[in-house]
Amino acid sequence: MAILVAALGYFVDIYDLILFSIVRIKSLKAIGVAESALLSDGVWLLNMQMIGMLLGGILWGLLGDKKGRLSVLFGSIFLYSAANIANGFVNSIEAYAWLRFIAGVGLAGELGAGITLVSEVMPKEIRGYGTMIVATIGVCGAVVAVLVGDLFDWRTAYFVGGGMGIALLFLRISVYESGMFEKVRHAKHKMGNLSILFRSRANIFKYANCVLIGMPIWFTVGILITFSPEFGKALGMFLTPDAGKAVLFTYIGIAIGDLVSGCLTQILGSRKKIVLVFVLLIAVFIATYLLHRQPSLFEFYLTCFALGFAVGYWAVFVTIASEQFGTNIRATVTTTVPNFVRGTVVPLTFFFQLLKPHVGIIQSAGIVGAVCVFLALTSLHFLHETHGKDLDYCEG
Repeated sequence: MAILVAALGYFVDIYDLILFSIVRIKSLKAIGVAESALLSDGVWLLNMQMIGMLLGGILWGLLGDKKGRLSVLFGSIFLYSAANIANGFVNSIEAYAWLRFIAGVGLAGELGAGITLVSEVMPKEIRGYGTMIVATIGVCGAVVAVLVGDLFDWRTAYFVGGGMGIALLFLRISVYESGMFEKVRHAKHKMGNLSILFRSRANIFKYANCVLIGMPIWFTVGILITFSPEFGKALGMFLTPDAGKAVLFTYIGIAIGDLVSGCLTQILGSRKKIVLVFVLLIAVFIATYLLHRQPSLFEFYLTCFALGFAVGYWAVFVTIASEQFGTNIRATVTTTVPNFVRGTVVPLTFFFQLLKPHVGIIQSAGIVGAVCVFLALTSLHFLHETHGKDLDYCEG
């Protein structure tokens, strides 16, 4: 039941997270944003959502270690569901931006709490399968978001996301708290304190490396896929690609990638080797995406699918972060790390836009993407292998 609830929660989480990319253009046009401002206002709204996720990651992570994993699951889903429903009523760019911020705060708690709970309730030998199931089912929320965004009005699409989240709250009543967490709480260990995480250079370095190995994922999704119509024009495509379809094919690839990467980590007994292979694949497909001039729509969407498959090590990456630290700080780490990765979209889009007037959209994306891949590969080298690690311990 813990795996099912975490998977469905992540499904709704991804639905809302990706929905903005799908309805960005038509929703902004509907509230009166000029054609010339669609990209800049879209980046602003995306950044507001990601800033909310950065702050929410810290908030929910600390609460998860102090009050329990389930309290975060309930609180986060309620907040972003309410924000989604309210988002369906916006008529100004300012209201849109603040509701994206609030939704971001809510979205920040879902994945970390779910992965922490699943990691702690499953046997260490097979927990990779549990987190794989959560991620694989979860990313299918993007596919549903594309279908709903295409078939219905953008306001209705936000209402659907909020309604799914409220319905999920009732299912979570049947889920029990992590036994590891309960044992540590009753032993009165120091819980959910950032000083535990940052008391040593070794912990800071390890935490930073956990964030950096996931950065290429959100460079790909947050820039290459979100702004696929603009990249299509720059590549000289005769037909401009649809952002919704680009997201659809990307997330089909991510679902398959998460399934394959999760299975391979269990078969090979290594998380680091799989992440290495997938980051190298990202480098190959980023180059394909940016250097293939005048691709057909089929070729463009096929590249989006390939990029999605390559970034499909999300579950493995979050599991690595969860396994690096003790029970008394694990929820904080597992919740903040993926949200800091998502939040890297803010500086990444900043440098992307800063370089774009000087070198063009293609070269700008290439430079930023190359830096992301380099940092991920370097950081992966310094992390310890965690497959099969016993998680029943606390940080001193």
